[in-house]
Amino acid sequence: MELDAHAGTDDFDDFATPWFRLPDGAMTPDMAYQIVHDEAMLDGNARLNLATFVGTWMDEHANRLYAETVDKNMIDKDEYPKTAEIETRCWRILADLWHAPDPSHAIGTSTIGSSEAAMLAGLALMRRWRARRQAEGLPIDRPNLVMSSAVQVCWEKFCNYWDVEMRLVPVSLEHPTLDGTDLERWVDERTIGVVAILGVTYTGVYEPVAAIAAALDRLQAATGLDVPIHVDGASGAMVAPFVQPDLVWDFRLDRVVSINTSGHKYGLVYPGLGWAVWRSEEHLPEDMIFRVSYLGGDMPTLALNFSRPGAQVLLQYYLFLRLGREGYTAVHSHTRAVAMEVARQIAAMGPFELVSDGSDIPVFAYRLKDGYTDNWTLYHLSDRLRARGWQVPSYPMPEDLQEVTVQRLVIRRGRRALSRDFLEDMRACVEYLEALSGPIPIEREGSAFHH
Repeated sequence: MELDAHAGTDDFDDFATPWFRLPDGAMTPDMAYQIVHDEAMLDGNARLNLATFVGTWMDEHANRLYAETVDKNMIDKDEYPKTAEIETRCWRILADLWHAPDPSHAIGTSTIGSSEAAMLAGLALMRRWRARRQAEGLPIDRPNLVMSSAVQVCWEKFCNYWDVEMRLVPVSLEHPTLDGTDLERWVDERTIGVVAILGVTYTGVYEPVAAIAAALDRLQAATGLDVPIHVDGASGAMVAPFVQPDLVWDFRLDRVVSINTSGHKYGLVYPGLGWAVWRSEEHLPEDMIFRVSYLGGDMPTLALNFSRPGAQVLLQYYLFLRLGREGYTAVHSHTRAVAMEVARQIAAMGPFELVSDGSDIPVFAYRLKDGYTDNWTLYHLSDRLRARGWQVPSYPMPEDLQEVTVQRLVIRRGRRALSRDFLEDMRACVEYLEALSGPIPIEREGSAFHH
């Protein structure tokens, strides 16, 4: 029955609609739609959001496919067997892209995003370490995981939730990433693995996975400790194979046992998709795979979430078919070229020096030159840019470099016209700040931080 409690009335008052409890009556779908539509208009423009890594655009065919498949539940493989098969095709494609020794014997899964994929990879590291220690009659308490202090917050969550010691290797001006230097200071017999980041969130640069693996090789030769690597490739694992194909960071390194990525970042899919892939079945403990009876079917499931969208998996497969290697290479090469050109022009403005230049993933960061101005900061610049619609984050670098404040730009599906508009607005904002005399008040330092 059509709900039309307010049909034909002219006195409906939007101000009377409660925000935090259900309204007493119903309203027409047009009225409800208009309220939500108008509320959402107050959000920022996603295309002007240079803070997020997450995809904000897909083509009309993808949008049509999304609308047709939005009701599919990825967990219900008995009801949606073809979607389940396509999920397997996708992670097999990734296993091949990342040079698994035998993609047919790799294993993987889709997830809600890279955070869930990272959790699963961390759990696999911990359980394999624990099983090995138990078999040797050794204690299994106090596991630790080694990573850079510039690691994404999902790894802090993993260590917190599963009671794993988080060993953060500090970054410095000499060593801005985890690069294998002095790694023996951090790794011991209770280390379940080392996380290498292919695209550091703060700056976009790659950590040198091959150098980290070589350092662990030397450590094993000296001590006998055999420590695996997980690559957090949330962004870079969908860029490097196409833009830097000769860079050795993936399963070509024997120590790399698992990789995660975000389909909804440089995989180019709408939000809600991540991937985890293990180089072979032996690296994923069998006890992490649940076999459940659900809606008349018996199915294996490997995830922290149960019900989750299936549409994004189909969108990923659509893009794999639509773009192929040639298409992904073209898209990411162009996007990286735009990022590097914008970085070059910002560096030429005068106040700024680059911390990274966008030559890894299409992300770069810059800082104010030492002693350039006492009147304004990058936080002021973020606020001025936001007034023009642009979302550009300013934030301190991680521990041991926190005195350095940077701005970071994430370039997605790079359009030169959009970058031109941004640069014009940025120059105008800098000129405005430069023209003011005396320190500029700001309501809350760091208000523009988006990690």
